[in-house]
Amino acid sequence: MTAELRIPQLGESVTEGTIARWLKADGDLVKADEPVLELETDKATMEIPAGASGRLQIVERDGAVVRVGTVVARITEEAGATAAPSRPPTPATPGTAPAAAVAPRAPAAATADRPAATPRAPAAGTADRPAAAPAARVAMPPAVGRPAGATPEPAAETPLSPAVRKLVAEYALDPGQLSGTGKGGRLTKGDVLRHLEQPPPSDARTPTAEPATAPEKTPAPAAPAPAPPAAAAPAAGREAEVSERRPMSTLRRRIAERLVEAQRTAAILTTFNEVDLSALLAARARYREAFRARHGVDLGLMSLFGRACIAALRDVPVVNARIDGGDIVYHRHVHLGIAVSTDRGLVVPVVRHADALSLADIERRIADLARRAREGKITPDDLSGGTFTITNGGVFGSLLSTPILNPPQSGILGMHKIQERPVAVGGQVVIRPMMYLALSYDHRLVDGAQAVTFLVRVKERLEDPVRMLLEV
Repeated sequence: MTAELRIPQLGESVTEGTIARWLKADGDLVKADEPVLELETDKATMEIPAGASGRLQIVERDGAVVRVGTVVARITEEAGATAAPSRPPTPATPGTAPAAAVAPRAPAAATADRPAATPRAPAAGTADRPAAAPAARVAMPPAVGRPAGATPEPAAETPLSPAVRKLVAEYALDPGQLSGTGKGGRLTKGDVLRHLEQPPPSDARTPTAEPATAPEKTPAPAAPAPAPPAAAAPAAGREAEVSERRPMSTLRRRIAERLVEAQRTAAILTTFNEVDLSALLAARARYREAFRARHGVDLGLMSLFGRACIAALRDVPVVNARIDGGDIVYHRHVHLGIAVSTDRGLVVPVVRHADALSLADIERRIADLARRAREGKITPDDLSGGTFTITNGGVFGSLLSTPILNPPQSGILGMHKIQERPVAVGGQVVIRPMMYLALSYDHRLVDGAQAVTFLVRVKERLEDPVRMLLEV
C-alpha cells in the first residue's frame, strides 16, 4: 500500500512554500510521524512529518516551490520494515545508517557557507561531518591515473544534475570549489560553464615566466617593470573568488517585501523618550527568585514592558488600531507581537489576548514562542494576527534606533540597551540605569500628540511598577 505525503494547510494566507531540505534520503525507511522534510514559507520554517511508515519515494526535490495539497513524496508500506536505510551499512559503520542517510545533505550546506575557490575547502567541510557520514553514498574515488593537480571527481553524495555531473567529471572539477546559483546554492550547468570560461589561475601568474624567456638581455632587473599591468588581469578573478552569489531564502524575500511595503504604504514617524529603570530593576531583583519558585518561569523584562504597553494601549487605543481601506479597525484585544532574531532572520510570533493574561502567563508565552522560533518549529498561525509589536535591539547593544512598522499594525515599540547615565534628580546629579524608548507609528492614523501620550504612559508605568501592577 502506498501513502501520499502532501503539503498540509500551512495557516492563514499561506498557500505555498519552498522545500528547504529533505531530512531523509530517497529510498530511506521512515516511521509515521517522523519529520522527513523542512518546508520554508514566507512566515516560518517547519518540519513536515511522514504520514505512514514505509519506504520513502521523493517526488519534489530540494528548492521546489510547492502549493498546499501538492504530493511531494510517496511512502510504500513494507511488511516488517524498520526505520533503517535500504542500502546496507559498511562494516566500518554498523548501526549508524540513519545518520548516514541524512549526511548527504551536509556537503551542500558546507559548500554554501564558504567562499568560492577556497583552497582545500572540501577537506575542511569533511572534517565537520559525523564519522558515519563518509560511508553514505560513496561513489567513484578519484581516478588513479589522473594527472597531478587535477581535482577529484565529485562524490555521488553531491546533489548534481546529470548534465552538471558530466561536465564536472569531464573537466576533473571539484564541485566544492564552485559557487552555485541554483535553488539552495545548487550548481547549475551555467555555473560550471562560466567557471570553465575563466582563465586558469596559472595564466594569472605568467609574469614570473617572462623573465626566464629573455636571458640574453643584460638589463634583466628591469624586467619586473611590466608586472603591475599583468597583475591587473587576475584582479577580476580574485574579486570573483572572494564573492559568492546565493539566492535569497523565502523568509528573507518575505522580510524584504514587508519592509518595503511598510515604507511605501505607511507614513512612518518615530517619537522618543527615556525611562529611568531604577525602581523596575530593583523590584525585579527583589522578587525574581520568588517569582520563579512560584510560577516556574523567569521574570524577564520583555513581559514587564509588555504589561506597560498593554496598559498604555488602553489609554490610547488608536495605537492598537489599523487602517483597512477607508476604514479604521479598532481591536478590542491586544495581540502582542514579540520580535525574535533567529538564524533564518527576524520573525514576530504573537502572544494572543495578552491583555487577558497574567504577568507569569505572558512570560511563559514569550519564552515558548522564542524557543520554538529559534528551533524552527514556529507555525504560520503563531505569526499572524498581531496588533502591536515590541522589539528589543538592546540585546545586541543598540542604544537608539527607529523600528519599522510590522504591517498592517500602526505601532511598534523599540527597546534599547540599559546604560548607566548621569541624570538630574531633585537638583542633584545621580547615576541611574536609563533606556531610550522609540515608538514608530503610522502618522496616517496616529497623531503626534497621541503617539507622545502613549510613550509617556509606558514610561510612567515602567518608572512606577507598583502602579503598573495595580493597574492605576
